[in-house]
Amino acid sequence: MTPAAPAATMTGFAPEHATMKAEKDKVVCFHYTVTDAGGGAVDSSRERGEPLAVLLGHGQLIAGVEKAIEGREAGEKFQVTVPPEEAYGPRQEGMIQRVPKKYFRDARHLKPGMTTVLALKQGGQRAVTVHKVGMSTIDVDLNHPLAGKTLAFDVEVTLVREATAEELAHGHAHGAEGHGHA
Repeated sequence: MTPAAPAATMTGFAPEHATMKAEKDKVVCFHYTVTDAGGGAVDSSRERGEPLAVLLGHGQLIAGVEKAIEGREAGEKFQVTVPPEEAYGPRQEGMIQRVPKKYFRDARHLKPGMTTVLALKQGGQRAVTVHKVGMSTIDVDLNHPLAGKTLAFDVEVTLVREATAEELAHGHAHGAEGHGHA
């Protein structure tokens, strides 16, 4: 594949960014659209209007997408099919758990089949699927909503650049231009 002309998001970057290859400890910005095996749209960065920025090799992407991006350059477009083992893993039986409603930001509006985010006691969050809603608890499936699914990605790499020392220390990208976070 021959890289296209540098994308508009590359304004202000030195020309070497146009030919830098994606590899561990590089910041890669890319647009993606992901669908499940049935062709149903799951997510798209284009709907949000800006590409996703990640620091490669730091666990921010599912393995199948990270492998497919490695070695790519800005301007490249490609498709990759990712099996469950390189995405969110296989579905596991027995993953239903009863959780008090207080751990859900939007508990009043939840219905079976909906996906939501569960606030974890030890901090952080987890995507879950609502199984049953009770008076004071909600039964959720702790499998990731995309577990067991083969996913198809359309990807366009818009930028590959060196990570800043701060990004390497934090273990994540601070966006296309490397500015910090609050």
